Amino acid sequence: MMATRAKKPRRPILKKPSNPSLRDPVGVYCRVRPLSRPDQECCIEVISDTTVQMHPPDGYRIFRNGEYRETQYSFKEVFGTLVVQKKVFDVVAKPLVEDLIRGKNGLLFTYGVTGSGKTHTMTGSPGDGGLLPRCLDMIFNSIGPFQAKRFVFKLDDKNGVDVQCEVDALLERQKRDVMPVPKPTPGKRQIDPEIADMINVQDQCKVEEVDEDNVYCVFVSYIEIYNNYIYDLLEEAPFDPIKPKWNNCNTPVRNGDFIPPQSKILREDQNHNMYVTGCTEVEVKSTEEAFEVFWRGQKKRRIANTQLNRESSRSHSVFIIKLAQAPLDADGDKVLQEKEQITLSQLSLVDLAGSERTNRTKAEGNRLREAGNINQSLMTLRTCIEVLRENQMYGLNKMVPYRDSKLTHLFKNYFDGEGKVRMIVCVNPKAEDYEESLQVMRFAEMTQEVEVARPVDRPLCGLTPGRRFRNQAFQEELSRKLEMRGGPVDAETEEQSVLETILQNFPPLPTCELLDINDDQTLPKLIEVLEKRHKLRQMLIKEFSKAVLTFKTVLQEFDCSVASKENYIKGRLSEKEKTIAGQKTEIERLEKKIKTLEYKIEILEKTATIYEEDKRNLQQELESKSQKLQRQASDKRRLEARFQGMVAETTMKWEKECERRVAAKQLEMQNKLWVKDEKLKQLKAIVTEPKNDKPERPSRERDREKPVQRSVSPSPVPNAPPVRLRHRRSRSAGERWVDHKPPSNLPTETVMQPHVPHAITVAAASEKALAKCDKYMLTHQELASDGEIETKLIKGDVFKTRGGGQAVQFTDIETLKQESPTGRKRRSSPSNPDPPEDAAESEWTDVETRCSVAVEMRAGSALGPGYEHHAQPKRRKP
Repeated sequence: MMATRAKKPRRPILKKPSNPSLRDPVGVYCRVRPLSRPDQECCIEVISDTTVQMHPPDGYRIFRNGEYRETQYSFKEVFGTLVVQKKVFDVVAKPLVEDLIRGKNGLLFTYGVTGSGKTHTMTGSPGDGGLLPRCLDMIFNSIGPFQAKRFVFKLDDKNGVDVQCEVDALLERQKRDVMPVPKPTPGKRQIDPEIADMINVQDQCKVEEVDEDNVYCVFVSYIEIYNNYIYDLLEEAPFDPIKPKWNNCNTPVRNGDFIPPQSKILREDQNHNMYVTGCTEVEVKSTEEAFEVFWRGQKKRRIANTQLNRESSRSHSVFIIKLAQAPLDADGDKVLQEKEQITLSQLSLVDLAGSERTNRTKAEGNRLREAGNINQSLMTLRTCIEVLRENQMYGLNKMVPYRDSKLTHLFKNYFDGEGKVRMIVCVNPKAEDYEESLQVMRFAEMTQEVEVARPVDRPLCGLTPGRRFRNQAFQEELSRKLEMRGGPVDAETEEQSVLETILQNFPPLPTCELLDINDDQTLPKLIEVLEKRHKLRQMLIKEFSKAVLTFKTVLQEFDCSVASKENYIKGRLSEKEKTIAGQKTEIERLEKKIKTLEYKIEILEKTATIYEEDKRNLQQELESKSQKLQRQASDKRRLEARFQGMVAETTMKWEKECERRVAAKQLEMQNKLWVKDEKLKQLKAIVTEPKNDKPERPSRERDREKPVQRSVSPSPVPNAPPVRLRHRRSRSAGERWVDHKPPSNLPTETVMQPHVPHAITVAAASEKALAKCDKYMLTHQELASDGEIETKLIKGDVFKTRGGGQAVQFTDIETLKQESPTGRKRRSSPSNPDPPEDAAESEWTDVETRCSVAVEMRAGSALGPGYEHHAQPKRRKP
């Protein structure tokens, strides 16, 4: 028992679910009212059946800095100034009435600024009824012969409906007849002359396909939303002389003329539909009765006189038409009592109050507060439409603020998929309403993008169709046969026929007045007539007995025929039941197959969606790769062209540089050879000639004719013991070096030799070798001033450049020089004024020798540090 109490109740199933896969957009229509005066400026023009064009008036263009912008708005259909009410009804409201009779809900509301013709469109005018009376007329024209008797259908307090039995309905009717309320007469109803022209619709419009095996009943209610409060316009407020009344200042008054209405509250029924609790719902049986109820509530609706409209609606009015229908039983005679078979659909006709600007209406006090509440409720409606549109277009899940206003809270079921939604946008083309009409057009354009789920059709009851007409045909045939056999058709005709027959067959009674005591004729005549009457009575009794016997025979025959028909029907019914069982089995199989196929289709759709997404991604990737390849190809072509230009330019540059270097080298070698020859000649002259004689300086030409072979340094003494080579330790022994030794270097055969561990020895500097090391050393040899070979070790640091290459920055130069211990020390200038002859000879030779060789270093050369030797030609002394 405790577990049962703690169990959460199951959510009730919706009676009319919607199909979320099938959606219909909100149908938005536009109606343009004619201008009040022909000389007014018009700012709205109807271009086609679905498009209107708005252009700013002249004053608006001047106020807006001369901007002139025409805008066009499209609708499902546009009704111009000459379109009659019937055309609007046939296009907009007629499909909603057809859905109402088929058990579906509908919502129709008019929207626009004040004075744009919303109430005229909904209610109409004398002689030209609006949408509301035409909807009522079409409903009763369609279900007229199939209506149930009063009180067969009974609404409960929870937005539901029940079917009463005949006895309960009869008691309700008798109770109503006893009440002092004037009862309606179906044939001769007194219609209010004020509304007689509005409901006198000449066009007999009706729904073609009506379920004839159902019985129908219509209930109407009329409410208004005033200052965000709901009031019942059909409520009869009783007069209470004891309870104090309240005026506008919230102070009690004792005057019984003013009775403030009681506001109603919204509730949600078990099917999650919103309804107004405690609202008066009247059962009506004709168009006249329904419209009279509407007009009674219309007189209570709040209207006021403003600067823009003489009869401006100060509240939103909602006229609700509920249609209850239930099928007949299998005999087609009585209504089924099952509540599951009852269908309750409703059509809500809403006349919204017009949006207005207080600076134009000059509203004050209560009018100002009413205008604020009207604009606030319309703004909430617009906000709900915007959120619905964003949720549907962008896949969001924002909460729709239905509860911010009674208007949107009441009709939230329609936007959630409880029926069709239609909106008529009423506009006034005059120039003064341009800005308000522009906002209305934008809201209408946004509303068309909202989609509402389509409600599913109601399930079938499962009974044989045509039950009503078969029952009627059976009753007519039974009456006809009874009439042919002399039996009565019904009780009333039986009594009338018996009385007429008796009165016609009996002879008339003579006068029974006895004026004379000796009168002997009156009594015999009376006796004779009475005897005839007695004989006639006996004859009638015999005929009646024969008729009774005949009737009994007919009844027995009828019973036999009924029994045979029942047996035949039972047999056929059993066959039909077997067929139905087989069909149900087949239907179940097909439903399972459909579910399987739907599941497969869903999987295939998801797979197709994934493949399409992959295809789009691959296409995008392919496009990006192709674009990248195109860019790389174009970059490659540009680099090739650039490199070709750089190669050509570098080739030309290096060709010129090589030519210049070759020429400089040739000149340098010639100068070196000349210097060597000069030294040898001087040495020979010193050795051969006496010291007193000054040797003659040989000429350059004669020296060139006799080239002297270059002497080689003497080898070390062979008898000397071998000396162990000592390697000089580098200061950067732990680092990786590039040892650049040009192939032109000569071995010095000295004891001390430069040695660098972990070095890469190359004959020409390369970027590959430089990339592996961080130090660089170039071994460079040149001829010293004393004729000996001088070796220079040029060191530097290797670092990477921004362009990805390698560069060398020189930091140190080490010099290795070999000297002969027997050689003379040469001076660059004489130490005393009278030098010896040999000193004089060596003075100019030493200076010229030292100045004949210049060392130049050029940074940035591709071959490493570029040392180029330029030999300066010696000038002869005069």
